[in-house]
Amino acid sequence: MKSKMLSAALGAALATFAMSAQATELRLSHQWSNKDIRHQVAQIIADEVAAADVDLDIKIFGSKSLFKPREQYKPLSRGQLDMTVLPLSYAGGQQPAYNLTLMPGLVKNHDHAARLSDSPFMEALEAKMADDDVMVLVHGYLAGGFVGKDKCITKPEDVVGQQTRAAGKAFEQMLAGAGASIASMASSEIYNAMQTGVLTAANTSSSSFVSYRIYEQVTCYTPASDVALWFMYQPVLMNKSTFDGLLEAQQTALLDASEKAEAFYLEEAKKQDAASVKVFEDAGVEIAQMTAEDFAAWQAIAKETSYKAFVADVPDGQALLDMALAVE
Repeated sequence: MKSKMLSAALGAALATFAMSAQATELRLSHQWSNKDIRHQVAQIIADEVAAADVDLDIKIFGSKSLFKPREQYKPLSRGQLDMTVLPLSYAGGQQPAYNLTLMPGLVKNHDHAARLSDSPFMEALEAKMADDDVMVLVHGYLAGGFVGKDKCITKPEDVVGQQTRAAGKAFEQMLAGAGASIASMASSEIYNAMQTGVLTAANTSSSSFVSYRIYEQVTCYTPASDVALWFMYQPVLMNKSTFDGLLEAQQTALLDASEKAEAFYLEEAKKQDAASVKVFEDAGVEIAQMTAEDFAAWQAIAKETSYKAFVADVPDGQALLDMALAVE
């Protein structure tokens, strides 16, 4: 009898352990290859959490193997996905305010981007995320530029008549205002679109240009340098209820790991732009530079298109835009 009771107790303990082990596996989704900086940020979190030995395992699903690039925020907010590295503007359909995180000419450089992440502007966006049961683990902006299949793109006139991909609604509005035709797609689809003639120009992050080997399909690259028109907020997000359901030691390990990942993200993001230039140069692609005058011309179009549309579409759009512009 005692033996049967011990066996039953052992069985119950094993079952509880199995359920606990299963409950502490988190799924993290993103769209990039394992060579991309955003995967590396995710991997730092996973490795640091594993090293903390708090019975928490983060399984990374990269290369859009779990969810399509633009379809990650909704399952995250519903608790069907635990974590993601996501360009927040991809969720602009659910929360129009997020389109401000990819606004032409709003971010001047990487240090300015870091100050934006630690400002009342970001606090206001995080409050909107909280309403969707989403929280930020790692803040991060990446810079980017333009590529052209047949010509260099530095000033607005260069996109007239071009079939162009832009990441996000605000850039699409600005480029359309400059005379481009727009084809919407994830950055992971640029290569095939260039190859098949669907696109003749595109803009995205320096990192994506390299990780998706866009240098194989273009003749000219205009990178982010002293002047960068293109900055995109691409944080590591987590379902808030999932985080709240973790043990305190697990939460601490996750936050400590995220702090290390964020520091890496900022420093590595600064290196991505120069590194991308070398990759394109080595591939025989012409390198063009955007001037301050070019930047001003783009920004003037953005103010009449992207900025105006944002304020008109978002109830608190003017207040959010003012908060972002107030960050020195």
